[in-house]
Amino acid sequence: MKKNHLIATLVGVISSMVGLLAQPFSGHYPVGVEGIKCGSVPPPGIYLRDYNVFYSADRFKDGPSDFDILGYINAARLIWVSDFKILGANWGTDLIVPFGYIDWKVAGASHDYFGIGDIYYEPVLLAWHPKRFDIGIGYSFWAPTGEYSQNRPSLLWKGFWSHMFTAGMTYYLDSAKTWAISVLNRYEIHTQHNEIDITPGDTYSLEWGVSKAIAKSIEVGLVGYYQQQVTDDSGSAVNYDKSIYDRVIGLGPEILMFCPRLNLFTSLRYCREFSATQRPEGNLISLTFTKRF
Repeated sequence: MKKNHLIATLVGVISSMVGLLAQPFSGHYPVGVEGIKCGSVPPPGIYLRDYNVFYSADRFKDGPSDFDILGYINAARLIWVSDFKILGANWGTDLIVPFGYIDWKVAGASHDYFGIGDIYYEPVLLAWHPKRFDIGIGYSFWAPTGEYSQNRPSLLWKGFWSHMFTAGMTYYLDSAKTWAISVLNRYEIHTQHNEIDITPGDTYSLEWGVSKAIAKSIEVGLVGYYQQQVTDDSGSAVNYDKSIYDRVIGLGPEILMFCPRLNLFTSLRYCREFSATQRPEGNLISLTFTKRF
């Protein structure tokens, strides 16, 4: 009886893991990392931005039962915005090197992993700054530098290349620029997976924020995000319903503070997810530091 019970338990764990890993791949972009003034590109200069993202979820509507995941991402982003102009816009470039830790449980079995994620590079970043607007567009790509494995959730290590196109805008409602509305659009086109005959469908991401300056160096606001697969997955390894696209929506508050003495911006954001399909639904906390040199 003990042997049969052990076999049944192992079968249950394996079946749950297969259910988890058989879900379609989501996009590379970790939606929710930008919020207040997300459509703005900083003025010319060199910046170091450090993202700290905490994610937890114990609900997976279309996935395995008894599912729980806790993840932490640390991503250092080096940004250079130059004085060189293209069509009246400042040209810039940036690089992100992410690291991540995940701890997940399926059917009572616990697992964890730490490693480098897929590296991001944006060779084209253009920024305009009219009187009441900030406008930015860009082209970037994600390289599969992380150690992909079918035995864990593909949080930061996807196993394929992605091209991403970005367009964002911040509009200031008053001349003093105390009120701002921002939107940031991103569109990803994915290539075929390096190890599996699957080409994930394109991914669209939208982030937005409404903010108010309540003091000289403090802003508060409401932020949100929406991410949706918009085209079919393809390839011989697609063994799931291609008509069901993965999706998630998040909403929550943010506070942004600036320390003039250190020339340092700090933002803290919390978003609660809902309406998720083919992916976990949880809570996201993002703490971001931006230092100008």
